[in-house]
Amino acid sequence: MGDIAYTKEEIILSLHTITDFIRFGASLFKKARLYYGHGNATAIDEAAYLVLHTLNLEPDTHSVYFSAQLTKNEKLAVASILFRRAKEKIPAAYLTHEAWFCGLPFYVDERVLVPRSPICELIQNHFEPWVEPEKVKRILDLCTGSGCIAIACASYFPHAEVDAADISEDALDVALQNIEQHQMVDQVNIVQSDLFSNLKGQQYHIIVSNPPYVDAEDMSSLPTEYHAEPELGLAAGEDGLDLVIPMLEQAAEHLYPEGILIVEVGNSEYALQERYPDISFYGLEFEHGGHGVFLLTREQLEQYFGGA
Repeated sequence: MGDIAYTKEEIILSLHTITDFIRFGASLFKKARLYYGHGNATAIDEAAYLVLHTLNLEPDTHSVYFSAQLTKNEKLAVASILFRRAKEKIPAAYLTHEAWFCGLPFYVDERVLVPRSPICELIQNHFEPWVEPEKVKRILDLCTGSGCIAIACASYFPHAEVDAADISEDALDVALQNIEQHQMVDQVNIVQSDLFSNLKGQQYHIIVSNPPYVDAEDMSSLPTEYHAEPELGLAAGEDGLDLVIPMLEQAAEHLYPEGILIVEVGNSEYALQERYPDISFYGLEFEHGGHGVFLLTREQLEQYFGGA
């Protein structure tokens, strides 16, 4: 943590307002050389999120309240979480057990990845123009993790049935907690499945997936914060395609006619295109940033990988 060394007593004496603690946290984080890739982009943003959350204030609390002074107990609580973030270098979401995706809050812990997929933008746009939203009745979120994509899909397609599938029992426990939190137990179904193994005979209008796709080289160089996440949700072999390839080979039989498959592959998109140079993967672009997400129709999957 560099040369910063403060006692809690010193903090109580010298820091008083919300602004004081946000500034202190940002300085602390910069000294600790933290990495920000789980929802916040800067040290200031990260500090503000942790301070406000610890004080039970909304993330969008107006800055007019930032001059408010903290009580002694509030100072101790805020200082504690700031020090933990700097010392342990784990994602802020694991400290607060909260992450936001598509404007919705989700419970998260070390059993699941912290939600951060650009697929959110596609959900908010109802996957148009590739589907007609009113015709979408069944959606599959494959490798669901925390269930954030499945629940967001259910929110934006209230008349669709959504299956949330994952191989990890731990992840599905978290997903179920989130499904119950959002009161969607009648719309979102939990399925333990190694890809499509327990989904035989099931078909969908949309299959969407943010699977493990980090290749061996990238895994070895990930920042400390990412190593706090479950390796099962990240690592996908030498080229990052261990799950994507069988997904491509099996997806067509699980799609209705005119159905679509959307998969996030991140930096492994280059290995994917190299593996299949004759396939024109539809690389999706995002207004708010993000890359490495492709779309294929059932017809394209049948053409390239076999019939449904």
